[in-house]
Amino acid sequence: MKKRYIILMVFILAVSLSAEAQCAMCRAVLETEEGQGTAKGINDGIVYLMAIPYILVGGISYVMYMKFFRTKK
Repeated sequence: MKKRYIILMVFILAVSLSAEAQCAMCRAVLETEEGQGTAKGINDGIVYLMAIPYILVGGISYVMYMKFFRTKK
């Protein structure tokens, strides 16, 4: 049963789609620029800032799990 969940998680991570994370106003202003270099940079920055809280919550959850649920010798 556990092996099935691991395979499912690997599949979900392997088939992830690209996300465009700009708000409507940022998108409207940046679409007028030629080359779209700044728009790509802004989009990458937004995705980066969005990932940090998930990494922190995952790290804290892992530490709590190890503290409370590991077997004591």
